[in-house]
Amino acid sequence: MGVSGCGKSTIGQLLAERLEGSFIEGDDLHPAENIRKMSAGIPLEDADRMPWLDRIAREAIRRKQSQPWVVISCSALKAAYRERLRQAIPDLRVIFLRGSREFIGKRMTARTGHFMPAALLDSQFAALEEPRRAMAVDIGPPPAEIVREILHKLEQTQ
Repeated sequence: MGVSGCGKSTIGQLLAERLEGSFIEGDDLHPAENIRKMSAGIPLEDADRMPWLDRIAREAIRRKQSQPWVVISCSALKAAYRERLRQAIPDLRVIFLRGSREFIGKRMTARTGHFMPAALLDSQFAALEEPRRAMAVDIGPPPAEIVREILHKLEQTQ
């Protein structure tokens, strides 16, 4: 979890591969209306996010029936969002991809083909409630290093 541009998709895909599990791209499960809003530079509200979170949880539960690990890429910026996911997925582990506004802003302005404009980054940081019950990982190192750190931390907590 983390703000847009922190590397959730890249890290999530790599982590799922290393765990030989399944990867859920949360952005793919947004309703069309959410995508329209974000593309237009309109931040989502709680009412927009709750059905999306429920959809993510349902997909994770479905995949967990046949996969040892399911990795989800999801902003989950507020404690209430993470708690909603935890209610549906009791063994949920949250990994917080942490980076500065400046670092992530540079990433977002350089990327192409994503519906989330860099102009919404400030609203993402404003909504972010840093998690207390999560594994925090700095996003400065290369993705492979970040994944190694996550795997090491996961081994320590099992």
